[in-house]
Amino acid sequence: MSDDLRRRVAELEATVRGLTQELVEANERINQLETQAEQETTAAATPPDPSEPETPDQDAEDTEDSELDDIIVA
Repeated sequence: MSDDLRRRVAELEATVRGLTQELVEANERINQLETQAEQETTAAATPPDPSEPETPDQDAEDTEDSELDDIIVA
């Protein structure tokens, strides 16, 4: 009975070590994602540099062109 108990304790200790490592890795990844999200939010909130020329919105131009394509001339 003592050998079974020791084996079971060893298995549980190994499980705890593995879960602890996974938890540490998950926390590290969460911290990385939070830092990245903060950086993206800060970058999005930063006003544009007035020295950089503005570029037209390509999606807006594409929408206008596709609307004109739908017109049928009889």
